[in-house]
Amino acid sequence: MRTVFVCLSWLILAGCAQNPVTGQNDFVMMSESQEVAVGRQSDEQIKKHYKVYESKALQDYVNGVGQRLAKQSHRPDLQYHFTVLDTPEINAFALPGGYVYITRGIMAYLNSEAELAAVVGHEIGHVTARHGVRQQSAAQATNIGLTIASIFVPEINTNAGQNLANILGSALLSGYGREQELEADRLGAQYLARTDYDPQAIINVLRVLKNQELKDVELARQEGREPRRYSGLFATHPDNDTRLKQVVGEADKLATAAPFEGRSEFLAATDGLVFNDNTEQGVVRNNRFYHGELGIALQFPEAWQVHNLPDALIAVSPQGEAKLQMKMDDKPGGSPVEYARRQAGYGAQVLPLEVNGLPAALIDLPNNISGVIYANKQAFILQGQAKTRQGLTSHRNEIIDTVHSFHTLTSEERKLVRPLSIRVIAALRGDTYAGLAQNSPLGKSAESYLRLINAQYPDGEPQAGQRIKIVE
Repeated sequence: MRTVFVCLSWLILAGCAQNPVTGQNDFVMMSESQEVAVGRQSDEQIKKHYKVYESKALQDYVNGVGQRLAKQSHRPDLQYHFTVLDTPEINAFALPGGYVYITRGIMAYLNSEAELAAVVGHEIGHVTARHGVRQQSAAQATNIGLTIASIFVPEINTNAGQNLANILGSALLSGYGREQELEADRLGAQYLARTDYDPQAIINVLRVLKNQELKDVELARQEGREPRRYSGLFATHPDNDTRLKQVVGEADKLATAAPFEGRSEFLAATDGLVFNDNTEQGVVRNNRFYHGELGIALQFPEAWQVHNLPDALIAVSPQGEAKLQMKMDDKPGGSPVEYARRQAGYGAQVLPLEVNGLPAALIDLPNNISGVIYANKQAFILQGQAKTRQGLTSHRNEIIDTVHSFHTLTSEERKLVRPLSIRVIAALRGDTYAGLAQNSPLGKSAESYLRLINAQYPDGEPQAGQRIKIVE
């Protein structure tokens, strides 16, 4: 045991470097040039996983805000890169070396340049304090230290030794998380104040994101999807967090008497921003699914909740007892009937069909009802399942009707295959979110979404002349 701690202590002393923020020694095993190289390599991977949002104007706007904040940071000479990612996820994060990302998903819920700066400034705080580098160094040290120790203490390789390794790893990494987030809040607030924004914008963003998170749990349950919880900034903070208010308040003494809010500038920059899903995986409008590239459309039962995932299309019945899922096979082989029999087994009842001029087959089993439809040399499989046999029976007609609704896109339907987008309008006298929601493509959740994206949830209403966001 003494040898283990000696080895780890030696590694910690050998890897000390001055923290750019505190001036104190931190344990790191990476030079700044190595940090930048890691960030650059990771940036390539991020951009393989996420598309970069295609609006150059929006990218330039976010980069301009980020660069102004970075110049007021503790590492102003570092080359920063700010990127808007094309995803509805509610997130922002930073990589070592000055790579900062913000999603269009979170931008939809912000309402001023100061709030954008609050999100970006927080992520710059992670970079300047080298949080990612410190985490990586701690994890690396644990592995190296235990490897060295195992040479002198073979028992480290036993089960008991592995438990010790886990404990030591946790001990080294303890303190990262909430403390890092608070430090990033404190630094972000300073950078906001130095750039003539109100540091209290951090609290405003927290309130907006907490409202979004709470409401989205309910919306996700209705829509049959996972909640869009924000895993980054403020994820560990309650909305009445005393310590957060304290660290943000410390920057008030640096703030200008008339801080810049930039509401008009932000709304102008985000007018036209894609909202929720983009068109690459098709769109859902009033329970109708349209996919331009595949050239198909179908109608789900009116009361069901439809969730459009990257690898599947899923609809869930009102009480959640039945589910319909569509998948695709690029190389089906054989006829629809032959394909269906291979999928279900030759003992299953398979009926040949023609669905709106397309060759198809229906699989009827005790535990599921499925349709196989051939279109454009591809097989589309619509599989209906239920928790119980009775549940499947009660939804049988709805499942079969959905299969029969499948068809190739018409020219009129192709016009509908476009993403929803945010449009900024001036509210008229008498406008309410309930009224604006009536003609919204967001459906039954429209009123909640409109209140959330305008930071007037749960019961605020627009005032005459106020610039507000709607979704078209």
